[in-house]
Amino acid sequence: MNRLKTLCLWWLIIAFIVPQAAQANSHDASNSALRFTVEHASEQVKAIVNWIIDSEDNLGMPYMIIDKREAKVFMFNAEGQLRGESSALLGMAVGDDSVPGIGERALASILPEERTTPAGRFVASLGRNLKGGEILWIDYETAISLHPVVAGTPRERREERLASPHADDKRISYGCINVPKTFYTTLVSTAFKNSNGIVYVLPETRPNHAVFESYYKVE
Repeated sequence: MNRLKTLCLWWLIIAFIVPQAAQANSHDASNSALRFTVEHASEQVKAIVNWIIDSEDNLGMPYMIIDKREAKVFMFNAEGQLRGESSALLGMAVGDDSVPGIGERALASILPEERTTPAGRFVASLGRNLKGGEILWIDYETAISLHPVVAGTPRERREERLASPHADDKRISYGCINVPKTFYTTLVSTAFKNSNGIVYVLPETRPNHAVFESYYKVE
C-alpha cells in the first residue's frame, strides 16, 4: 500500500509540477527580448515594450517603436523579439501632431516649424513612392512614411547625420523617418513583406498615456 501511495505521489509531481516549471521557463524565454532591450533603450521605450507584451497590443503582428527623443528605431517580430535597432532621421520640428491638411501640400510650402513626425499608433504597410521605390507607409493621410535614407541636398548631410551620436543632429526631414538602407532592406522590408504591422511613434512633448489610450504602466 505504501509503495502504491509513493507511485501515486510521483505521478502527481510529474503531471502538475513539471509542466508548471516548463511553463515558467517558457515565460522567461518569451521575455528574453525585453531583457535584451533594457541595455539598448530609453526608459520610455522599455515602458512601451512592457505594455505591448503584457497587453498583446500588436495583435500578433510585427511592430516597430520609434523613439523620437533618442532618434532611434527598434524592430520587433510578431512574437515580440527584438530583431534590430538603428539611428533614424526625423522631422525637423519638435512636436507630436501634424498640421491639418499637410499631406496634400507641396513640400516647398511646408514651413520648418510644421515639419513634425506625428506621435501615435499606426497600422503600417509597404507601398511605393512617386518614383516607384518601396517605402513603409505609416500614415498615408499625413504623408508620413519610413524609408531608406535619401540623398537630399549636400547641405543636409543626411548620411553623416545618421552616423552622429547626437539626437539633435537627426532632425532634418519634412516628417518622414529615414533609416540606413541595410536596416530597411534586411529588417523592415522583410518583416512587412507578407503582413501589415504596428508602428508606435513615441511622443516627445507628452507622456505615453496621452497618446496611446489603452496604455498602462506594467509593474
